[in-house]
Amino acid sequence: MSFDIIRAGRAILHVTDLNKSREFYDALGFVETDSDEENIFYRGIEERNHHCLWLKKKPEAAVEAISYKMASEKDLDALHAHFQRQGFQTKWMEKGSQTAIGRTLRIRDVSGLPIEFYAEMDQVNRMTQQFHLHKGAKVQRIDHFNCAVPDVEKAYDYYVKQLGFSCSEYTATEEERIWAAWLHRKPSVHDVAFMNTPGPRLHHVGFWLKDPLSLIDACDVLAAMGRGKAIERGPGRHGLSNAFFLYLRDPDGHRIELYNGDYFTGDTDFEPIRWALDDPMRQTFWGHEAPDSWFEEASEVLDIHTANKISIKEPTLKKRKPNFVI
Repeated sequence: MSFDIIRAGRAILHVTDLNKSREFYDALGFVETDSDEENIFYRGIEERNHHCLWLKKKPEAAVEAISYKMASEKDLDALHAHFQRQGFQTKWMEKGSQTAIGRTLRIRDVSGLPIEFYAEMDQVNRMTQQFHLHKGAKVQRIDHFNCAVPDVEKAYDYYVKQLGFSCSEYTATEEERIWAAWLHRKPSVHDVAFMNTPGPRLHHVGFWLKDPLSLIDACDVLAAMGRGKAIERGPGRHGLSNAFFLYLRDPDGHRIELYNGDYFTGDTDFEPIRWALDDPMRQTFWGHEAPDSWFEEASEVLDIHTANKISIKEPTLKKRKPNFVI
């Protein structure tokens, strides 16, 4: 590859009430870097980039973009040339048009998802040792995106063969059709996962915690605030990825995963782990089932050119209930 995608970088979510959103994300221990009447910019405790989560006040909840960080401006230009050769319609957001970030490149990917790439973002102080300010789940950093797409194999092939992602784990049918896949650029289990379900939609954004107890702290804080209904699933351990998880819904229904405990995937001889579709331990290692909402609901995404919601298509593989993954 002539370009280097480093990792999942940020998510841009539209929300309808900034005050309600602030109460929720502050409770989880996100650090508010900046805000005004229309926007809130959050980061994790250990992050030096200005933000990993941008909340925009809008009439309807939606996903504007999910973003990946590039190694340099040169890599960003090389990626743009790559997309142009393949006939993608691209959109540049020039430096200064967005808070704290350099120019960004947006595309609608092969699944229809609004994807953004950037190399430059303002730097801020890490809060790692400001222990007296840590609270809630003590969110450390952004980790991954999980995306609902109608054709997982199409997404898998493009991200692996064209964008240089590697596969850590996958679920396959008896006919060896890929049902879901976990792909990464950084040496962890995933920067993005794709699942076979109506899409394109964003199922969740995953954020890394420093330890499993932080998941319990999040539950205690939300319950004490009278926000226990925000807890959708967990705490628990996934079979896929081996990670501890907790799924929450913010006031607009956007799903957030609090996540800890996956493993290193950086060895060049790493072999992807295959899971059978009918293996119940792949989703929840301990055996408890997820609620129906977790299978059926996800955030709608916007077209990068028109800002309209993108039509949802049914999956190409036959729909079965255990279709969502981590």
